[in-house]
Amino acid sequence: MVQADATKAKLGKGSARDATLKLKSPAEFFAENKNIAGFDNPGKSLYTTVRELVENALDSSESIAELPVIEVTIEEISRSAFNALIGLVDRERVDAALYDDFESDKAKEKRLAKEARDQLKQAKALAAGKKVKEAIASKIGKGRGDTSFFKVTCKDNGKGMPHDDIPNMLGRVLSGTKYGLKQTRGKFGLGAKMALIWSKMSTGLPIDIWSATKNQNFISFCRLDINIHKNIPNIHIHEKRSNTEGWRGAELQVTIEGNWTTYRSKIISYMRQMAIITPYAQFLFRYIGPTPDKNMTIRFARRTDVMPPIPEETKYHPSAVDLLLVKRLIADTTKQDLFHFLQHEFISINKSYADRLIGEMGPEFSPKMPVKSLSDEQIVRIHQLFRQAKFDDPTGDCLSPAGEYNLRLGIMKELRPDMVATYEGSAQVFEGHPFIVESGVSLGGKDVKPGINIFRFANRIPLLFEQGGDVVTRTAMKRINWGNYKINQAQDKIGVFVSIVSTKIPFKGTGKEYIGDDISEIAAAVKSALQNCCIQLKSKIVRQQQARERLQRKRNLSKYIPDVSRAIYEVLELMVSGHKSKRQRYGVEYQEMLDKVAGREVTEATIKQKLTQHVQQVDSEMALEFATQSGMADAVRDTIYLRTLDSKRTFAPDLHNSVCVLRLFSGL
Repeated sequence: MVQADATKAKLGKGSARDATLKLKSPAEFFAENKNIAGFDNPGKSLYTTVRELVENALDSSESIAELPVIEVTIEEISRSAFNALIGLVDRERVDAALYDDFESDKAKEKRLAKEARDQLKQAKALAAGKKVKEAIASKIGKGRGDTSFFKVTCKDNGKGMPHDDIPNMLGRVLSGTKYGLKQTRGKFGLGAKMALIWSKMSTGLPIDIWSATKNQNFISFCRLDINIHKNIPNIHIHEKRSNTEGWRGAELQVTIEGNWTTYRSKIISYMRQMAIITPYAQFLFRYIGPTPDKNMTIRFARRTDVMPPIPEETKYHPSAVDLLLVKRLIADTTKQDLFHFLQHEFISINKSYADRLIGEMGPEFSPKMPVKSLSDEQIVRIHQLFRQAKFDDPTGDCLSPAGEYNLRLGIMKELRPDMVATYEGSAQVFEGHPFIVESGVSLGGKDVKPGINIFRFANRIPLLFEQGGDVVTRTAMKRINWGNYKINQAQDKIGVFVSIVSTKIPFKGTGKEYIGDDISEIAAAVKSALQNCCIQLKSKIVRQQQARERLQRKRNLSKYIPDVSRAIYEVLELMVSGHKSKRQRYGVEYQEMLDKVAGREVTEATIKQKLTQHVQQVDSEMALEFATQSGMADAVRDTIYLRTLDSKRTFAPDLHNSVCVLRLFSGL
């Protein structure tokens, strides 16, 4: 009995200890759930690190309307070089069988036997004239411990970071400047901070930051890591250095574990697609391998200096808010009464509509009542009315799509297609959030496979993963009848480009790599945008086909001209050599021609020349008739320069159009 009581006491004490509340910091949460931010494995982590640094650099440059110049360098570091970097001495293995890459004698014998059989099969296939696949390299000697390390550097010409803000901007998770209702590339204040967390988890090395703002005579240098448990920056160095060259921007350098081999194509594809959607940016990508022959440099040149407008922060639409958001807006508002709160904190609520809403809320509500004094029940009533009432849709004025001009230039610059069509739809709304869909469809081009090649963008960010369930993929594959637009879905090289911008992108899944197919407004807008592009291409394809048919018809006629000329001339010679009385039967109108044949003024070459001229004239008349009917007269297009009337060197604003930009300038 005493022993049972002691056991109960011991269990009770253990249960109390297990029930103690434990708190986790945001940094600790994301470190344990790093897949949420795209750090699933070393290879994906390398890709995500490049992506986050590039997008932060673009945001920094675009925020000050500066044409982005971004340099990205990935330098591979061997394990021995990494050990030397951290001051760790390499040691020889004492117990080889202890390691993951150890190969026993039996396993080695089995592997060698398999390699011998594979070589024999290849030799027989070569002797039979068959195509042989390249042998797969053996995986022996590559254990879990033989990982690769990479130093990733990203440099931009953006606005830079204030000296005192650098530690919190990069060393504290969920702290940032992107929490308003605005079209942004990022939302959660992660970005480079997750790269820093992954660096701390995989290498233990800090991140290095160089930064300088406009007209700053010094460069801020900061070396820091992050205290995972407390979610605070751990500063190693934070100092000011001379800025003699007047540089402005930011440069970040982080050393992480990664895998270049498996994610090489994804990283290059990401840079290429980013160059498509931002043709006004200049990218320089470098990979420095363990040996010089592995090095790689790719330049993505700027094609235009026309940048999309900077996205504007907007207010919430009443139908897009939840109960918690209403309470937060009430707590943060500077307005005193309910009337001004409704009018100034939400869009689509003017003065008269605010009065109508307050009147509908009930007798306990009045326009002059203090908004801070609202009870929880009254706030619930306001939220319910927001969900039930009808409001005007928000406009797309706060959005910043790439624009048809930039999208077309980006596609032409990177893919060099035979033809391309672009379309930008009008602003539409889902769940109170405005969105714009812009699309492009190209045919032909370099590095484009036969079939449908899909390029997806969300808020001007390329989406490379989880393509199968995306609304763009499903629409292009299942809802567009390509044959109706004279496009062969199986054989033609089709590029499908869809960019969606919104104050809220409805991503699916934790990876935020695809947009679901369950929002009918977005699905319909994507389909309509692609159909508009296909209609444009169909007219071009029809004109091409008619031009080819006309050319083929001309070739066929021209091919028979020598034979027809010879036959006609032989008949004319027979007519000339006949009796004079018989020649008179042909009529007086033919007498002059027969006399010219007899006098050798008309020869076989003359007939051939006249027939050739006639075929060319008929072809030109048919081409002119087609151009007139289609409203497009084919003419040589020259570069036109517009000169100002006065002699002053003044520049007029650019005249923007969906297909071109006209710039008026003087001093030619």
